[in-house]
Amino acid sequence: MNPTKWSAFVEEENKVHIVEMMDGVRKIKGLGVIDTNELFSNIEIGEEVLVGQKVLTRVPLRLPEMTKGMLRRAQTISAKDAGFMTSRMGIGPGDSVLEAGIGSGGLSMYIARILGDSGVHVTVEPRSEHADIALENLRRCKESWPEFPSHHHIEGAIEDVREQISSVRPSFDAIILDLPEHPSAIQSVASLLNIGGRMVCYCPVTSQLENAWIACEEQGLEVEWAGELIQRQWGKASKGGVRPVNGPFGHTAFLLLAYRRE
Repeated sequence: MNPTKWSAFVEEENKVHIVEMMDGVRKIKGLGVIDTNELFSNIEIGEEVLVGQKVLTRVPLRLPEMTKGMLRRAQTISAKDAGFMTSRMGIGPGDSVLEAGIGSGGLSMYIARILGDSGVHVTVEPRSEHADIALENLRRCKESWPEFPSHHHIEGAIEDVREQISSVRPSFDAIILDLPEHPSAIQSVASLLNIGGRMVCYCPVTSQLENAWIACEEQGLEVEWAGELIQRQWGKASKGGVRPVNGPFGHTAFLLLAYRRE
């Protein structure tokens, strides 16, 4: 494993800080100017440490902590949608996944955790300002987890880099498209999907969902599922019992899952 180490510390209000353990005094966002190695190296999992006025508890750096403490620029795909997408695609160790439109890398971290050392993960993103954040989040994961897939990043629009994608991997077990417009991307890479593989399109509005549906069928893919996932949180009531918390239902986007049968 790379000698760089990362640790997770959580505040009482559940805010997570992902800290790089290294010598030297420097500014850490949210914690101030500190030497992380000197301050944290002897703190065991479950132990507390006082940093300024904040009481932090060291916790294992698993996927939920990595997600809560990740760097952000673009909107990230939530655990609600990421869990559905990765489970319905059926991906696991040894599989190959193509992901276009990585944003800040939220979904990428779920994929990396699932694929393990034997998987192949190819990401495509045309905006370098987003890719830089996503790649840094993935670097943290690689340096923190015992297994991490073979990862290849390609900068550009997916329609323009098909040859580069094919040079890394001639076909894929799953393809994920989180893009403003899906039809041209579907037309470009649908043929790279293995028989039995699945494509997922993440669509913020209904017109994108409809266009993606049509494009998938035109490329010979069978739409298995399309719709939205609603999340409703519950909490403790002041007079006892539990009830739904106040607030809107958790709509994020529309999802489409397409299958290559032949």
